[in-house]
Amino acid sequence: MPVDDLGLTVPLGPAPVRRVVSLVPSLTEALAATDPGLLVGATDWCSHPADLAVTRIGGTKNPDVARIVALAPDLVVANDEENRRPDLDALRAAGLPVWVTDIRTLDQAIHSLHRLLTVGCGLPRPGWLDAAESAWAAVRPLPGPPRPAVVPIWRRPWMVLGRDTFAGDLLGRLGVRLLHADGPDRYPAVPLPDLLAAGPELVVLPDEPYRFTADDGPEAFPGLPVALVSGRHLTWYGPSLVEAPEVLTAGLARALPQ
Repeated sequence: MPVDDLGLTVPLGPAPVRRVVSLVPSLTEALAATDPGLLVGATDWCSHPADLAVTRIGGTKNPDVARIVALAPDLVVANDEENRRPDLDALRAAGLPVWVTDIRTLDQAIHSLHRLLTVGCGLPRPGWLDAAESAWAAVRPLPGPPRPAVVPIWRRPWMVLGRDTFAGDLLGRLGVRLLHADGPDRYPAVPLPDLLAAGPELVVLPDEPYRFTADDGPEAFPGLPVALVSGRHLTWYGPSLVEAPEVLTAGLARALPQ
């Protein structure tokens, strides 16, 4: 039997996988871009592709287990960070195969997506995955030494990227050094005075999970360069990875002095 990223066996049936429910927006986009007819269910937060016409099964943290079971999927795809273990255990208890990804670096993302699509779903490796790998292999960091930065992902309370995160790995490849990457927490809550006292030379504000905008966020960091970036390109692992290097580099460059 194949195993998922957590090393758990996934008891797939002898027939090809033809019906998949996705509990992760980025995996939904990855599956839809690879085989549009495969998905039968996705979360309310699965916004890409925009014309996705499948049954909505609730949120990533509160999926409707009964509705998923009624869809009779051959496979449910999930993520260890985005989805709750009790929900995944309930799906397994109902007899559904569940494939869980665990992605904290770009290299893990490429490998995990390859395994999910080819081993889990029995699909050919998609061209967009090769394009994403090539795009990131060609990345060159911003000129100069790495910029010490804080990257809030929430406010009230302020929370930032810490250690061992996928988004932090992407930013590191682009020449950004996270000031809170050496602490014990992956997403530490840090009061604003402490964020300012850490001495950032750059603030990166994505538009998800908290929707930072030009009018909501930059005012908290007076005198500092602030890069407003696409949260999808910073935190999603899927087809968005193809254009993410260009999109993120442009957003960082706009914020920094020339």
